[in-house]
Amino acid sequence: MSRRHILVIEDDPKTSATVELYLSHAGFKVSRIFNGNDGLARAEKGDVDLVVLDLMLPGLDGLEVCRRLRKSRAELPIIMVTARSTEDDRITGLDLGADDYLVKPFSPRELTARVRAVLRRTGEEPVDDSNLSFQGLEIDTAGKLVVLDGHALALTPTEFRILCTLAGSPGRVFSRDDLIGRVFDRDFSGTDRTVDVHVTNLRKKIETDRSNPRFIHTVFGMGYKFTGGFRDL
Repeated sequence: MSRRHILVIEDDPKTSATVELYLSHAGFKVSRIFNGNDGLARAEKGDVDLVVLDLMLPGLDGLEVCRRLRKSRAELPIIMVTARSTEDDRITGLDLGADDYLVKPFSPRELTARVRAVLRRTGEEPVDDSNLSFQGLEIDTAGKLVVLDGHALALTPTEFRILCTLAGSPGRVFSRDDLIGRVFDRDFSGTDRTVDVHVTNLRKKIETDRSNPRFIHTVFGMGYKFTGGFRDL
């Protein structure tokens, strides 16, 4: 089995070298890029399994790299790394589609654990059914393909797992803690707000009218449920 390929886009040579050392010792193939423009071009080649992306980069900054990658390779897992530690910065990164967020200074061992966790959860099938079919919405869990009204959607790995979790049990209300337990790794360090951001991003892609959703409904004070396009579930 080939080694998973991690692309590290980080402009600080010392930090980049340390990350490469730990990830290599953990069995990963590692490539290093030191600016946003080259990092984006390398990530778009298609042979990368995960990107460790610094927020502050020369050329394109990390947010713009993330934004463009979500258009060209929506399925590619991204862990954003930054010295900015405020909740607004974290939410901004997640809102653009990052799957995880790590604040500097960080332990290289923790980053390695996060890489393993993100690859593990994005590589597993979230439900047993190979296909889920609803009103205008088709979900191929094995092929990781979602089609809405005849058009394929570009979902991030986290968005895909949330959708499959909800759609696997139509009508069931999932609390935010339920979704954290099912979608994220047990070492997940985010908050309920993180779940809300991912659900919001997912709704932008599958709901034509978010004020009157077809599929994902908020159950106030409890969480979210999937109705499969039927209003009375």
